[in-house]
Amino acid sequence: MKLYTRTGDEGKTSVIGGRLDKDDTRVIAYGTTDELNSFIGQAVAQLDEEQFPDIKMELIKIQHELFDCGGDLAMIRATKEYPYKAKQEMIDFLEKRIDVYVEEAPELERFILPGGADAAATLHVCRTVTRRAERYVTRLQRDSEVNPIVLKYLNRLSDYFFAIARVVNARLGVKDVEYERSAIVFKGGKRKKEQ
Repeated sequence: MKLYTRTGDEGKTSVIGGRLDKDDTRVIAYGTTDELNSFIGQAVAQLDEEQFPDIKMELIKIQHELFDCGGDLAMIRATKEYPYKAKQEMIDFLEKRIDVYVEEAPELERFILPGGADAAATLHVCRTVTRRAERYVTRLQRDSEVNPIVLKYLNRLSDYFFAIARVVNARLGVKDVEYERSAIVFKGGKRKKEQ
């Protein structure tokens, strides 16, 4: 199998249902989920198997789910032959895991600086790339057909990355650094208003 096809040399790419410019919002949206997937792979590589078996397993599950989301975003429209793959159960799983990790991490009142241990810093990068993907999907759905689950999933996924970045730091004994001019925005580990 050849890795190169030369079919994209003129700035076009194939999607399910046609061809689009490589800077089309649809292509940028699923390309950003692919970028996110690579950062997740980096985080998995940085996490010790003995300390983080739960998180590593979940991140690999999420990598598969992001491929599902990317496939859904690469469809100009869903058909019987190519139905959407992203489902509500994916969001339900993230919400359950977020609740568990919020309880495990130290109580939080203020915004924190992204960082800490290497894997936690990478997970904060994952969080911000997820937010960027979410912005592109929001833009795409204004005038195109999009699986609505994908946007909800990305919204929850960014919260998940925040939660596990804090847990990674906590398990490694690395303290989160509070943003020194932050007001109190969390109560009991929960955010007062959406960021």
